[in-house]
Amino acid sequence: MRPVPRSRAERKADTLALLRTEVDCWVASADELGNAHLVPLSHYWDGAALVLATPRSSPTATNLLRAGVARVGVGPTRDVVLVDGRVTEGVDDATADAHTEHTGFDARTEPGDYVYLRVTPTEIRAWREANELSGRLLMRDGVWLPLDA
Repeated sequence: MRPVPRSRAERKADTLALLRTEVDCWVASADELGNAHLVPLSHYWDGAALVLATPRSSPTATNLLRAGVARVGVGPTRDVVLVDGRVTEGVDDATADAHTEHTGFDARTEPGDYVYLRVTPTEIRAWREANELSGRLLMRDGVWLPLDA
């Protein structure tokens, strides 16, 4: 038996907890011809955006920097958070340090040219089971929806 669907307030709290505690995510992008590209990356949630690090020459970095948008999946399939967001390049040293602390990976010490990317959410959806598909939209146009709706 499936649990009762969570309220929007519960989903938002659970979503923020998942973004803060999970280390890995799936990052979707597409090349200029629309060919899909999906990779697992580590992430750090800084309270406003997901911070990723990947080789600058990778298809992921190339696609994200060209398009300026990403879709990121966080969590297991039965507790998923989907983030659509705007991509910008670069973070300050404190954020890079926090990314390293959270992920255990310091892109600054890796061979090659790594780039830090920030994915600032424009839409966030979260659900666990089919009974939570209704009401899964938590953020629209970068603004959290009212908790009592």
